[in-house]
Amino acid sequence: EFRLDKSALIHAPIGKASFDEDQLMENLTTLVDTILRGRPSGVKGQFLRSAFLTSTMGPSVPIDIAGIMSLRVE
Repeated sequence: EFRLDKSALIHAPIGKASFDEDQLMENLTTLVDTILRGRPSGVKGQFLRSAFLTSTMGPSVPIDIAGIMSLRVE
């Protein structure tokens, strides 16, 4: 489940600190796939412009867009 705010930012949890790397990557892959599948047909150009990961109270870390755009559920 994810939500979109007024400025078109998507906020979505992908896991907890207790999750291992494989669980987090699976959740991120599913989120990216869901977002890309939900892209409106009239939208042209780059759909995702930037992505960041953050903990609840920590600083954000930028994510490589090309890397996450290649994530697809097989």
